[in-house]
Amino acid sequence: KIAVLFRKYRVSIYDPQRRRGEIRHILIRRAVKTNQTLVVIVSNEAIFKGSKNFCNQLVKAFPSIKSIVLNTNKRQTSIVLGEQEKVLFGKGFIVDELCGMTFKISPRSFYQINHDQCEALYSKALSLITVKDHKIMDTYCGIGTIGLIASKNAKQVIGVELNKDAVKDAILNAKENQIRNVRFFQGDAGEFMEAMAAEGNSMDVLFMDPPRAGSDEKFLSSVIKLGPKRVVYVSCNPETLARDLKYLTRHGYQAVKIQPVDNFPFCDHIETVVKLVRKK
Repeated sequence: KIAVLFRKYRVSIYDPQRRRGEIRHILIRRAVKTNQTLVVIVSNEAIFKGSKNFCNQLVKAFPSIKSIVLNTNKRQTSIVLGEQEKVLFGKGFIVDELCGMTFKISPRSFYQINHDQCEALYSKALSLITVKDHKIMDTYCGIGTIGLIASKNAKQVIGVELNKDAVKDAILNAKENQIRNVRFFQGDAGEFMEAMAAEGNSMDVLFMDPPRAGSDEKFLSSVIKLGPKRVVYVSCNPETLARDLKYLTRHGYQAVKIQPVDNFPFCDHIETVVKLVRKK
């Protein structure tokens, strides 16, 4: 339907070889529980002529669409989204329910695509902590999903995320769910942990859910400096997980539980949850 409408409104498709045309990508995000859809049109141009009629016809065809956003990306890069955004329809975000909480999802915030298995993944990760784990840090926290869900059984939760848009969503998600024992910070998680360690602070549990590339040695060395009692590592790449576990187990931690979770059926990708404890 979107392709048909592009032809109807004479919107050109971007040609990366000739560097001409408008539409580069279409990103569709789904909130399964609330039946809400967010459509992000990634364009080489900041103006979309006829966008009002285009949006009206698209929403009429698919009523679950609650927002349509125009994202401008003029860079010659494989990165999908650019920095500039304009809301064409709706509020610019959608809301989903996960593990009994509501979460705002905006175009540039990370959110697991498999809702049911995401709940299974996070439930497994959170089952690896105990009621004694009062102080929790959620690194690579994104929109705050793990940290906010973990806050139910914690005295204090700190979330750290580099993506400023995700941090804004995380703060709003905490307010929406009326959670007051979580604080979110925008910045480099490794540097944040080193600053905490220098001030003599400690953590009971550290959650880490890095991208497919895994964590770099600088980040992992910061984990060692902070020295949390337990580390729960959520990984979407077994190869970089194995590499990072080698570093952590060589520097005072022991892997005591490993659980794969199939978030991506019928392909060779898999999520894995690992619990590590600091050796005495």
